[in-house]
Amino acid sequence: MSNDATAELLQLSQRLLDCIAAGDWLTYQELCDPSLTAFEPEGCGQLIEGLAFHHFYFDSNEQHPRNRTAMIRPQVRLLGDVAVVYYVRINQRGTPDGRTQSTAFEETRIWHRQDGRWRHVHFHRSAIPTPR
Repeated sequence: MSNDATAELLQLSQRLLDCIAAGDWLTYQELCDPSLTAFEPEGCGQLIEGLAFHHFYFDSNEQHPRNRTAMIRPQVRLLGDVAVVYYVRINQRGTPDGRTQSTAFEETRIWHRQDGRWRHVHFHRSAIPTPR
């Protein structure tokens, strides 16, 4: 795979995470295919189809201005017009009492090149338990 494609997919993945942290629904819609599918903790074991489920979280006021998201050790695997991007995601969030909180997730994101541009079409996210 070319370094250009790897760099583009990593940049798109980070842009996706940044728009989620910022509550930027318009950018999320731009990056995602309308038929996006997902397995994530919020889905309680069910396959989520489409964007409506995700839109609820953008409207729910869960976003905080001190959110930061990082991809740890991201990897990209290109399979023709499909790419798999996988990493550990660390979310750092400010709490109302002025403290910070970190959570970690294992994420796999599938991108599909459609009409010359990459669209996010599926993801799987699993929470990593925090050490006690």
